[in-house]
Amino acid sequence: MSEVSGSLKELEQRDDFVRRHIGPSASEIEAMLGTLEIESLDELVARTVPKSIRSNTPLDLPASRREQDVLSELHAMAGENRLLKSLIGMGYHDCITPLVILRNVLENPGWYTAYTPYQPEISQGRLEALINYQTMVMDLTAMDLANASLLDEATAAAEAMTLCHRVSKAKSDVFFVSRGCHPQTIDVLRTRAEPLGVDVLVGEHVNAPAELFGILLQYPATTGEIEDHAALVEAVHGKGALVCVASDLLALTLLRPPGEWGADIVVGNSQRFGVPLGFGGPHAAFFATRSEFKRDVPGRLVGLSLDTRGHPAYRLALQTREQHIRREKATSNICTAQVLLAVMAGFYAVYHGPDRLRTIAQRVHRLTCILANGLRRLGCEIEHDAFFDTLCVRVKEDVEVLLSRAREAGYNLRRIDNDQLALSLDEVSVAADVDKLFQVFSGSGDAGVSLAGLDGETETAIPDSLKRRSTFLTHPVFNSHHSETQMLRYLRLLQEKDVALDRSMIPLGSCTMKLNATAEMEPITWQEFNGIHPFVPLDQAQGYLRLIEGLEKMLCEITGFDAVSLQPNAGSQGEYAGLLAIRRYHASRGESARTVCLIPSSAHGTNPASAIMAGMKVVVVGCDDDGNIDVANLRTKAEEHTDSLAALMVTYPSTHGVFEEAIVEICDIVHAQGGQVYMDGANMNALVGLCRPAEFGPDVAHLNLHKTFCIPHGGGGPGIGPIGLRAHLAPFAPGHAVGREAVWADTDDASGAVAAAPWGSAGILPISWAYIALMGSDGLKKATEVAILNANYVARRLQSHYPILYAGPGGMVAHECIVDLRDLKDGSDVTVDDVAKRLIDYGFHAPTMSWPVAGTLMIEPTESESKAELDRFCDAMIAIRKEISAIERGEMDRQDNPLKNAPHTVFDLVDAEWSHPYAAIEAVYPVRSLREDKYWPPVNRIDQAYGDRHFVCSCPPPEAYEDAAD
Repeated sequence: MSEVSGSLKELEQRDDFVRRHIGPSASEIEAMLGTLEIESLDELVARTVPKSIRSNTPLDLPASRREQDVLSELHAMAGENRLLKSLIGMGYHDCITPLVILRNVLENPGWYTAYTPYQPEISQGRLEALINYQTMVMDLTAMDLANASLLDEATAAAEAMTLCHRVSKAKSDVFFVSRGCHPQTIDVLRTRAEPLGVDVLVGEHVNAPAELFGILLQYPATTGEIEDHAALVEAVHGKGALVCVASDLLALTLLRPPGEWGADIVVGNSQRFGVPLGFGGPHAAFFATRSEFKRDVPGRLVGLSLDTRGHPAYRLALQTREQHIRREKATSNICTAQVLLAVMAGFYAVYHGPDRLRTIAQRVHRLTCILANGLRRLGCEIEHDAFFDTLCVRVKEDVEVLLSRAREAGYNLRRIDNDQLALSLDEVSVAADVDKLFQVFSGSGDAGVSLAGLDGETETAIPDSLKRRSTFLTHPVFNSHHSETQMLRYLRLLQEKDVALDRSMIPLGSCTMKLNATAEMEPITWQEFNGIHPFVPLDQAQGYLRLIEGLEKMLCEITGFDAVSLQPNAGSQGEYAGLLAIRRYHASRGESARTVCLIPSSAHGTNPASAIMAGMKVVVVGCDDDGNIDVANLRTKAEEHTDSLAALMVTYPSTHGVFEEAIVEICDIVHAQGGQVYMDGANMNALVGLCRPAEFGPDVAHLNLHKTFCIPHGGGGPGIGPIGLRAHLAPFAPGHAVGREAVWADTDDASGAVAAAPWGSAGILPISWAYIALMGSDGLKKATEVAILNANYVARRLQSHYPILYAGPGGMVAHECIVDLRDLKDGSDVTVDDVAKRLIDYGFHAPTMSWPVAGTLMIEPTESESKAELDRFCDAMIAIRKEISAIERGEMDRQDNPLKNAPHTVFDLVDAEWSHPYAAIEAVYPVRSLREDKYWPPVNRIDQAYGDRHFVCSCPPPEAYEDAAD
């Protein structure tokens, strides 16, 4: 038996998590440094990161901690939240997440670590789940098409407003908003409208002005009322304007859907379809519209196409709308999806089916009707005779007294004014809740009325004219998986079609696909975190506030900024919020004419779209042959626009994968002309612990918590994009019109919210808090060092086979590298698409394709991948280069070869006659290691153009698959 050695501190393994998060072991790090001919990580940093930007002080954060200690502290925080039944409504409702979905989707890395489905052949599972979601939304709203989700109801309404402004025939800048809309939606609409020159008018919809380009109605209204809007819609259309409706999916199982009475756009929140409240998010908003607007729809659309065998296959449709392609001409910032949550909501509909959904809605409505009947008997006045699940109640006693009594009984209600309140029942409401509410309103333990006594004599509150007559969710997928066994197998079937991080490395440049540790993920399923309504009185959310304050302080320390706003619920929203802060700052100084935004051609593709949304004019700055910003060109353009310069948007390190030596000078040039510097923090994974952005020039930066700070991508969302601000910009961070206490009165004060909830997608903030706490100061720094090491190791291994496009002065890249494939086409006809699809045969998701440079692959290995996995990927890339060389030498046909025909499926392997000039074994098992763990793509290469020519964005009929099989 060996002797126990080492101190107790060493044996406690407090840095154990750091070793598990960082892929390469100490010996592997040493070996990779040897390949680079570098002695240590310190030397690597010295050769890679410019001295001018390196911070002189280490992070003032605690040391790394054990998982059980961090989870214990999070448990204590969660325990500080008070979990009452929140009947506040306003678009947020408690619900039941089916456990089969909770365990096998939300808690399953096969779903939450997947990337945006830009490589559709290896994303068929989540694409099918998303087309289920789209079909569900289309059916319930009775609209022609729906997208694959947006961020929240308020931002979806803002996107509806801007689409109307773009396509409406009415020559007006007025958008009319019904006073019946949720207050947070009105707030976000005002924020979005101001930079675009849109005038938002709020009032009673019966008093809509004569001149307008669009109108937004809430159906049911925020206070519960349901109305027949058909006549109003006809009148608005007569003015050449468009009608937007914010609605509720569960209500639409019983109510006549907006598409049947003329709506042009329908938006809302799918949260109550099985997604926890989470103090405001993440939740998947929906956006449905008429087919004529398909090329203007914000967000992503999943469509149906065919693969090379004629089999039906899904892919993202109409991608020419992407802001990476359109840049400053983009109509919206398209990186605004909540895929994981849309997947959950779609599966909720699949699991329950139309009959059970209708039953759930009928039960909620029945309870609400009984409650209304009883409250009338107690002397309360119910403001609206027609409603679904929400009551607006006028009471005789002081509202604050009644609200306090309700909280004592375990319920949060919503104050409207001094003698009115509202309450919304939901899926978790039960008969006992109704009887307790009778006691609350009566002020007595014996209310004198009861649910049992009222049930038989209570009628529906939905008028016949508003009852739904049409069917919905008739497709077999919504009528086939209602037992847990069937649902479990369906979920596994879809998961097996995809490549996620649980299967292999996803080396996407600028996307930072790294470990989302189980310990970080676990707290988001705790009810004390995910069961809190976003508008509860703050004394019920003290644990959340402690977590939020702690995370803000951590991020300030890491970035050097003076303040952080966590409200932006995506990286795209962070960009937008940062630019709005700059805009407001200039306006406060009487310099509203500063509207020019300089954007380098190397900047993140979302940047130009965000600038346009913020009301700025984009001026592009060139880059030199080494991928750096052309400083002379920047100086010229900054001086040219000295009186109108608002900002420079700079991605650092750049998307070319280099640390630009001149970044301090670049910031100084902009500041000298009165501008501000916004830094896109998408590549913060190369800076944490080494550099603080605020110390080398930027005034504001957004951080992708779903990249650097370990919130998973979830197949294209959830994401969080908070902004860090210097002190002079801090007062212009996003605000929120909805009160931070228990009062939500309608207000005309525009406070500049960019998201529906005050702290955005707060439900997943425990992930990033846990990551920082687990890693500690030294662990965070080492993660950055190893991320840079891994990228340089990959670049070194590949450089003798492919040109590496950009590098810093010492020949080193940052945390990612760009492999140049452009010269291959002349000698082999091989394109970047061919290499990407051939990587699937080797079991890998392709790196980022043709961005920021067409015909290239941008590779980011992150710190979480071991040397063995890096070598496996490099070996695949080198083997593919040998295949290309064989084509160049004429040993393989230029059109009929493993690259052009990739990816290969099992259908290829079982062909009666293999007709290709290369062996089948070479196609499907190009390396021996694949025989141990082979990923089989479910479809062959997909014809993108066919899908756009034959646009279908709902579940195809079963005959489509039968015809293909024939």
